[in-house]
Amino acid sequence: MNGKYFDTWLAIGLNILHYRKERGMTQEQLAEKSNISRNYIQRIETAASSCTVNTLIDISAALNIPLKKII
Repeated sequence: MNGKYFDTWLAIGLNILHYRKERGMTQEQLAEKSNISRNYIQRIETAASSCTVNTLIDISAALNIPLKKII
């Protein structure tokens, strides 16, 4: 993904990566808890894909953190 919002999506992805690692979770574990694929988690973390707010809510719930920490 490139474009106008790349830097924002990159920051979001890095935040997800940070909190996932902090909790000792693999991408597979986060994907399972969020009901999305591991490949999609990887693409979000690397800003290769954007996602919906609903997906971010699911990820924040799986990480047990407020949504604002991801954004």
